[in-house]
Amino acid sequence: MSLMKILKIFNRKNIFASINAIIPILLAFLIGAIAIWIAKGNPLHTYWIMIRESLFDYRGVMRTLHVASPLILAGLAIGISFKAGLFNMGIEGQIISSGFVVAVLGYRLADLPTNLLIPILLFAGMLVGVLVALVPAILKSRYNVNEMVVTLLLNYAIIELLEYLTSNVFRDPTSGYVSTNMIGQAAIMKRIFDSRLTTFFFVAMIAFVIITIVMKKSKLGYEITAMGKNKVFAESTGMNLKKKIVVIMLISGALAGLAGAGWMLSDKYAYTLSFSGVPGLGWDGMLISLLGNHHPIGIFISAIFYAVLKTGSSNVAIYTSVPAEIIALIQAFIILFLSLKVYVRYTSKKQSKVTSAKEA
Repeated sequence: MSLMKILKIFNRKNIFASINAIIPILLAFLIGAIAIWIAKGNPLHTYWIMIRESLFDYRGVMRTLHVASPLILAGLAIGISFKAGLFNMGIEGQIISSGFVVAVLGYRLADLPTNLLIPILLFAGMLVGVLVALVPAILKSRYNVNEMVVTLLLNYAIIELLEYLTSNVFRDPTSGYVSTNMIGQAAIMKRIFDSRLTTFFFVAMIAFVIITIVMKKSKLGYEITAMGKNKVFAESTGMNLKKKIVVIMLISGALAGLAGAGWMLSDKYAYTLSFSGVPGLGWDGMLISLLGNHHPIGIFISAIFYAVLKTGSSNVAIYTSVPAEIIALIQAFIILFLSLKVYVRYTSKKQSKVTSAKEA
């Protein structure tokens, strides 16, 4: 690689963007260190345990990659819409809808062979994600209805609907808690050797590579970036914004649906009311996308980092006297500082627009 290419990659803009993303993490870890010290623990030792057991241990690495798989897809689903200036806040609803449908189909179609059943279920999950995203996409493109409001409200409607269906129509009568029937053995994605990692990770990586190529090398990727920077300019160049809004929202929904389907087939095996976790894979994806600056490579790195936090919390509780809730505290402060960064960026842009209007 030539010196010019290296300088092109590590230009001033990329360096500042990286530093800007790291600052919220450093501040959160600093506050976490104070909390660990108050809890009579050693911050450096605690953080080392978290990193060692997640990244420098074979089983830990495999578990980290396994946890990162749906996070990569959720981050990409958020990132591709945010990059275009569209706020698809319905990723959570799309993920759990996909997981629910795949759970039901995985039980009903259990007699099909594995090589046929798993692709069918993954495709079905993507289709569900697309269908859920279609409603806000049409409302936005045709009637300019605020997609943030629609997708946020749709999340809660989906949660309530799936709770009813899981508790009544599709409930497993033999289960001691609210759950659908377990998917069949043929629908379970096989683990690699004796680790937690499954073939779902490679599905997520294929999606990551495709989205990276699309964003970097395709006309659609250029259009997404142009829409995010200036929709008026993008439309003036001849771009059909209404059509692109639908396409981008549906791609986002497909990625979210794939995340839900893969997580069901590789980890959960039945739909429960806690399928997506707390706060949920969709909300985790939003944090990951913000950390990665909505860039595919940044999202991938952020997903691995966030998976380290998730897997590290249990390791901290096992190997130290520090409670696992300390890691949750760090996650909360990362969210807080990222929110502040987004707010400052938004207010500064708004102020600059007002100043430009006054000068004009």
